[in-house]
Amino acid sequence: MSIDFHAPTNRFSYAGREAQPDWAAVIRSLVDPAAKRVADIGCGGGIYSAAWADLGAAEVTGVDFSAEMVRTASERNRGRPNIVFKQGDARATGLASDSADIVFERALIHHLKDYDACFREAARLLVGGGLAIVQDRTPEDVALAGAPEHIRGYFFECFPRLLETEKVRRPTEQAVERALRGAGFGALQTVTVWETRKRHDDFRGLAADLRGRVGRSILHALTDGELNELVDFIGRRLPANAPVVEKDRWTIWSGTKA
Repeated sequence: MSIDFHAPTNRFSYAGREAQPDWAAVIRSLVDPAAKRVADIGCGGGIYSAAWADLGAAEVTGVDFSAEMVRTASERNRGRPNIVFKQGDARATGLASDSADIVFERALIHHLKDYDACFREAARLLVGGGLAIVQDRTPEDVALAGAPEHIRGYFFECFPRLLETEKVRRPTEQAVERALRGAGFGALQTVTVWETRKRHDDFRGLAADLRGRVGRSILHALTDGELNELVDFIGRRLPANAPVVEKDRWTIWSGTKA
């Protein structure tokens, strides 16, 4: 079983939270978003499209291949005239050439077989000197042990086969850098960051998120019974009534179009 991004039942899976201040701080360390035009490719439910606008971007265009995700993102950001959403493929967005100052691709490339066409499209969208920012998890990021703040690690402790799935689909640092250079990007930077995913009042909030497979495509590889087993496994490792602050480790690549 894998997630169907086109299914109406999954349309809110990537829309039910907000980007956190630690993510914003990392972005500001890479670029000043003020007055910039941003293309958020693989935008899902528009969480980070909204975050870019909150950082001062003049225009944000979110693109996703799922009509359901685009509909959800549009509804979530209704009334914000500087944010628009369009259906399109990451390798052929349908957006105009030289129309963006920043192209942002978060949690996208691990769904692709290769990154060459995707990064070539990013280069086409960017003006000269524009910046591509790619955020994803490497095999090293996902293999970290579980801990009260790194809930995802418990997934693989409970079901080791999930880690093998992750290792196969996750991009390596070298492969991403090679593809960015091949698409014409220079001045490459690579940083590793911890990003707060979500804060829960207690374990019950986390458990509901997990049972809904919210924003976690890897959990669609589990049956309902296995998912309940995982929730119980994690529950035995966390205090029942204390707040839970989920964090994930990410790798962020950036490169400038010549």
